Formats: sequence, C-alpha cells, structure tokens
Amino acid sequence: MKLKSIVLIALLFSSLNIIQAQENNLNTHKDSLNHALNQYYKLNLKVFQQNSTIEDIDNIFALFTDDFTYVHPKYGGVYTREDLYNGYKRNQSNGGYDGSVIDIKIENSIYGLNAITVSKRFIKKEDGKTVKGDAQMALFEFKNGKIFMIKEYW
Repeated sequence: MKLKSIVLIALLFSSLNIIQAQENNLNTHKDSLNHALNQYYKLNLKVFQQNSTIEDIDNIFALFTDDFTYVHPKYGGVYTREDLYNGYKRNQSNGGYDGSVIDIKIENSIYGLNAITVSKRFIKKEDGKTVKGDAQMALFEFKNGKIFMIKEYW
C-alpha cells in the first residue's frame, strides 16, 4: 500500500511538471512571435518618418525569411521580398514617408501556431491634430522565428 501511494504521488508530480513545461513552451512561443511583431511595427514606424534611411528599411527586412511574401489583394496581390523592398525604397526616395504616421496601435491579437492575426490602426498627424486611422486586419505567419508572410485584409 505504501508503494502504491509513493508511485501515485510521483505520477502526480510528474504530470504537474509536464503541464508546467507545456505552459512555459506556449508562453515562450507566444512571446517570441509577439516580439517579432512588435519589432516589425516599431521599425516600420521609424521608416515612416521623414529622416529615415535605407538602413532603417534593411532593419525591417532582417526580420523576414529569404522566401518572404507580402499579400495585399486590394492593392495588387502578391509581392516578393524584393518587390516589397523596392517599394519601400521608392516610397522613401519619393518623400512618401513624411512623418505623418506617429504611431501604430495594435488593438487585438489572436495567436496560433506560428501565426498572429492583428487588428491595428495607424495614428496620424493631420492638420495639427492626432487622428486614428481605420481598423486594419493583418495575418503574420512565421518560420524559424522570422516573418514568412504578411497578408493584409484591408
């Protein structure tokens, strides 16, 4: 009887340790995805400023896999990593990044396996006033800790 009690207690502690390890793994996974997402928006905010540099753009693209794709059905469909990079450079050289975007507010996030869906808004300065942009939805997929695909649904 004493042996059964010892085995039962050992199994109980073992089960608790496994459950705790799984919870820690989920938190670690979610935290790493969240970190990459926050870095992406932080670096984009920097690029959107009038004095941004090519290095600032390069910092964003360091977050992407080599086979990264950007999908925006409303604005032309599928873009390769190179297409998107060239678009950033073109916008920067044409003065498209003028500092009017002053923040990017993530309002909601849903985490999945190697994916996050977000609802976000651009916060802009217009005519000296702070204005919230429309809510926008985006899906981020990750591979090996880097952003593999972004799909915009706005």
